[in-house]
Amino acid sequence: MKILVINGPNLNILGKRDKAQYGNLTLEMIESKLSSEFSEDIFSFRQSNSESEICSLIQNSSLFDGILLNPGGYTHTSVAIRDAIEASTIPIIEIHLSNITSREDFRKKQLTSSKTAGYISGFKENSYLAGAYLIKKLFLSKLIEGEK
Repeated sequence: MKILVINGPNLNILGKRDKAQYGNLTLEMIESKLSSEFSEDIFSFRQSNSESEICSLIQNSSLFDGILLNPGGYTHTSVAIRDAIEASTIPIIEIHLSNITSREDFRKKQLTSSKTAGYISGFKENSYLAGAYLIKKLFLSKLIEGEK
């Protein structure tokens, strides 16, 4: 499978951020762990602090079988990313390192999550591993249904 992994704002500074919320690993370490655990798959990793770039990545993802998306803080604010997700024809799973529902009130509003296939939150780097597993399951289910 070809999976696009999109990381939003401030994920490029993992390792420097609150380790209790985000874990000890850098983004590069998470990417390495994901590639190692799912070595039969091809991952393309992107990180951007720009809302418009994230929208473009989603809009131009037709060569991929699925997307793992960690929109960071944009999950609470971006109608534009939400609309790009809604227009996508491939499965998207939203992932978060921290448990966003147990944090500040403003983080409990999730604009983007409702347009994804589902979201995973609170398992630090394991959120990415769970997301990859589920993207594969969704893709295989879609293939099986297409064969019927």
